[in-house]
Amino acid sequence: MTFNVLTTNAVDLQQLFEEKRITSAQITRDEERQNGQFRGPLHRIPIILKDSFVTASELGTSTTAGSYAFIGAKASKNGAITQRLIEAGLIILGKANMTEFAGMKMTMMMTGWSAHGGQTLSPYVGKIEDGEKILGHSAPGGSSTGSAVAVAAGFSPLGMGTKTIGSIVTPSTRAGLYALKPTTGVQDTTGLYTMTEFFDSPGPMAKSAADVRVLSGILLGRHFKSPLLGFWESLSVGLLDPKIWSMSPEFCMQFEGTAEQMVEEYEETVSALRSGGCSLRYPIHCTDPSVLPNTILPIAYWDFRNVCIPRFIRSFHECSVTSVAEIVKFNKENREKALPAPFVEQNDLEGAMNAIGEKEMIGELKQDLRMAARDILDDLFNKEKINILAAPGDSPLCVHAAAAGNNS
Repeated sequence: MTFNVLTTNAVDLQQLFEEKRITSAQITRDEERQNGQFRGPLHRIPIILKDSFVTASELGTSTTAGSYAFIGAKASKNGAITQRLIEAGLIILGKANMTEFAGMKMTMMMTGWSAHGGQTLSPYVGKIEDGEKILGHSAPGGSSTGSAVAVAAGFSPLGMGTKTIGSIVTPSTRAGLYALKPTTGVQDTTGLYTMTEFFDSPGPMAKSAADVRVLSGILLGRHFKSPLLGFWESLSVGLLDPKIWSMSPEFCMQFEGTAEQMVEEYEETVSALRSGGCSLRYPIHCTDPSVLPNTILPIAYWDFRNVCIPRFIRSFHECSVTSVAEIVKFNKENREKALPAPFVEQNDLEGAMNAIGEKEMIGELKQDLRMAARDILDDLFNKEKINILAAPGDSPLCVHAAAAGNNS
């Protein structure tokens, strides 16, 4: 095994260090490691953060959530997750572009685009095709696109994103990565931009499942043992029909042969699981997310205005805006750079600014949505006696997971 910036994952890099087949000086100057200090399994492994993770100004990286309104904002300390990563010895290489405000700016804005960072491009596709849908095949997919692209392109073996509904899994599938959205509410999100407190959770993106396991352990403060051989034999997995659970043409048009190829490779996964001794339920039926209460957007608007933006702004000791209304005003007054073509609107920001409802009413909406989603999932898991429910990465199953929310 040799070091290759494009293919070496974090676990393999750590093994190269331990076997003294590569020195930290060859990767980066590392006085702590050279002096025998070891902070953990990812000590001095590089990582790139989505531009939603607050970093102290002394690190030399700004935190803007993709918005010009936050350029120049200064934070005196790192966000909780940023600090946890630093204390574990990871090297923060920098920030990655993201969909501005994770999409809470303009309806149908291209994924991976922000006024501050421009358009993120897939490392495997040279450009966004003319007339492309927001989650089309040439689009990088989801709001955490910059982190996914950075890892796939070899800038770093690890990346951090955040996910409301599909903002970790979709860009990771487009970039050929492994990723995980931990349960919402189990991490300290102080010093992190989130679109909502109900749906959002930060999570890792990497080139191997082993990397995701180790980084997840650091994020959650837990040590996950290596996978047990033969573990699949004790699991029951339900797999949804890929012909039914696929991306809507409204968001992603299929080219000739692509849908067939994805179904074929999905079927190969089914065969591999069956060969491994796994108990399968395939295809399994699950209720479509369209039956859920139509309250995701009102909840997101209310959380964004009343919880998430105020909390994000409190992360800075210097900031030019203090509310959603001031962000909207800033964009109007600086239209040339904040609202450039082709994304010249800010209807979602304005919708959030004008969000109605008291905290108690929104709490009831969250509870109703949570219970509806959990009833669907719990019934399926209990009825079919499964441990895992799987679907294609480009499927609406993530809507159920988001709607199930946290326990707050």
